[in-house]
Amino acid sequence: MPALSCGSVRAFFEETLFCFAMGSESGQGRGMNGSSRVYTVSEITGEIKSILESRFDLFWITGEVSNFSAPVSGHYYFTLKDDAAQIRSVMFRGQNRQLKFRPEDGMEVTGLGRIGVYEPRGTYQVIFEYLEPRGLGALQKAFEQLKEALAAEGLFNPEKKAGLPLLPKRIALVTSPTGAAVHDFLNIALRRFPGIGLDVVPVQVQGDHAAGEIEAALDRLDRWNLADVIVLARGGGSLEDLQPFNSEAVARAIFRNRIPVVSAVGHETDFTIADFTADLRAPTPSAAAELVVPDRSKLLQSSVDYRRRAALAVSHQIKKWKDSLRHFEKRLVHPRRRIDELRLKIDDLSGRILRAVRQDLSMRKERLAWMDGRIAHVDPAKRVAEYKQKLYETNNKIMYLNKNIVSIKKSQLRVQTARLSALNPMAVLGRGYSITRTAPGGRVLLDPASVSDGQRLRITLARGDLNAVADKRNR
Repeated sequence: MPALSCGSVRAFFEETLFCFAMGSESGQGRGMNGSSRVYTVSEITGEIKSILESRFDLFWITGEVSNFSAPVSGHYYFTLKDDAAQIRSVMFRGQNRQLKFRPEDGMEVTGLGRIGVYEPRGTYQVIFEYLEPRGLGALQKAFEQLKEALAAEGLFNPEKKAGLPLLPKRIALVTSPTGAAVHDFLNIALRRFPGIGLDVVPVQVQGDHAAGEIEAALDRLDRWNLADVIVLARGGGSLEDLQPFNSEAVARAIFRNRIPVVSAVGHETDFTIADFTADLRAPTPSAAAELVVPDRSKLLQSSVDYRRRAALAVSHQIKKWKDSLRHFEKRLVHPRRRIDELRLKIDDLSGRILRAVRQDLSMRKERLAWMDGRIAHVDPAKRVAEYKQKLYETNNKIMYLNKNIVSIKKSQLRVQTARLSALNPMAVLGRGYSITRTAPGGRVLLDPASVSDGQRLRITLARGDLNAVADKRNR
């Protein structure tokens, strides 16, 4: 089945329409009267649908994904394009459930599909049955996408990983009972610590049902608290063989497990999602046995060393306590002797207190006598009499000064009054002078030439005013 590009679909579509049109012009589809047949939209769309879908039943096509969307229906809608053309594409939920990856914008893909025509809109599209990335395998792409998503959720954070117990009472080995991993683990574990509790939880480690069995086993061990440590083990294999350990279900089962989980999947160079999610990764199942199961002989030797060190520490502490006891015995005094010493100390303190009280009373008496002398020296009645005498003398001085000031001011007032009277114009009028003004206007006349004949005048005298009329003939 040859691969098909977007350009070849377009060329075939145009060729089909051309042939269909030429067939109509050559007499095909003519009516009884010989005229060309008129198609309805539904008829022409149905013809195109029949031709395209019969011609392109299944084909391979490659291109770049763009405008990718996945609505709540679960279907994948996107546009597949190359440098010259583009075509609408869809992959329904029943088919995309089988995908190991999720398409993204800009991803180069190759897929198996067929042409479908959506008649209500008159559009055609590729309906994909299978899809895989170009260049990078689908499993590897799915691995990278799941790793990135789980890391973003925090499933790989070191602070969320639990530590292993020093000496687990029971270890649960989740693996295939027939594989080499279980024999390697058991041989090393029992050699390091004979008699340690080991439970083999049989599961499939590859195939379609392996992930579900592993998840169920991990949940069952966690629910019933059946172990102190869980070891998830498998031998090496291809990426397809290790796929159950790269599943999201197994990763989440490891993350939510309250029992520490050790991942020992594949060889030292193999990495799975389970390795990143587990509390500890072992390069191989044999290495996991060495990490989880302590060496009994070394534990016994350590126990002997700890016992010897503890005995030395206890002996040293007892010696220190004995030395302290002897030191305190030397410092101990008979209670009666101690009481006598305290009595003497009380008598001494009592005498010192009495002497201090008497000395304080004597000082207070001397201070009181000194204060009495000062009070007598500053008798209030005597001070009041002195202040009254000072007040009387000061009052006399003030009265004398007031009289002198009033006399001086009166003399100054008389002088100023005389000066004002000399400058008063009315005083000049009292000596027989008068002031002549024009009426109306009130202009003071200084020259008879400035007055016209018959002009009204107003003459101011010392005691009143006169009205007159100017007569130049009598001049």
